[in-house]
Amino acid sequence: MSAGQIALTAVILLVAYLIRSMTGFGSSLVAVPLLALFLPLQFVVPLTLLLDFTTSVVMSGIHFERVKWNEIGVLIPFGMLGAVLGAKLLANLPTAPMLMVLAGLVFIFGVRSVFHVHGDKPVTRAWAAPAALTGGTVGALFGAGGPPYVIYLTHRIQDKDDLRATFSVLFLADGMSRVVIFLIAGLLMNAQVWTAYFAALPLMLGALYLGGRLQVGLSESQMARLVGVLLVGSSISLLFKALHE
Repeated sequence: MSAGQIALTAVILLVAYLIRSMTGFGSSLVAVPLLALFLPLQFVVPLTLLLDFTTSVVMSGIHFERVKWNEIGVLIPFGMLGAVLGAKLLANLPTAPMLMVLAGLVFIFGVRSVFHVHGDKPVTRAWAAPAALTGGTVGALFGAGGPPYVIYLTHRIQDKDDLRATFSVLFLADGMSRVVIFLIAGLLMNAQVWTAYFAALPLMLGALYLGGRLQVGLSESQMARLVGVLLVGSSISLLFKALHE
């Protein structure tokens, strides 16, 4: 990495984890597509996995009595299966097709955020398997598997405190399982990834601290729309990069 790439990486990670601290989501959705514009996915995804898992541990603060364990118990096995599939694809697929798929997924998530697309209609538990398989696969392949889980659980759990607690446990468990799977697959056996992780750790922790105290005057929906605009822009840039690979 050149000095310019190191500086740009630092800025992207700072913004990503400021957003994570202020909204509780979005670090990988912001960091991965932007970093993938000039760094290989096989480096970016393991790095963001380690940073996101550390963030989940730091920000856990879980109220275990509010966790919907029956939902967690259904999602985790299918999520682990998806993570195994995603790790194999990440290790073996060529770059251009992965970038095109990532661009499409990021564009969809960005448009949902910009237009605040959501629904309150309950869904049956039959949707748990496809949601977790998709979340696990996308999470391992692109480091951004949260949205399928979020979409499913927001249609299953109405109480905001129960939902937040369930998300916290799910993302901790999902992150831990992906760390183990990536170790087995050899995707974390890279000295450059660990060097970058330890170098980025103070930056990430500083962004979390700053974000927790930063008052930007934006509501949750306005922040989500701002993140959505960023995602749409990064998806278009990713598509151009994929077409020129």
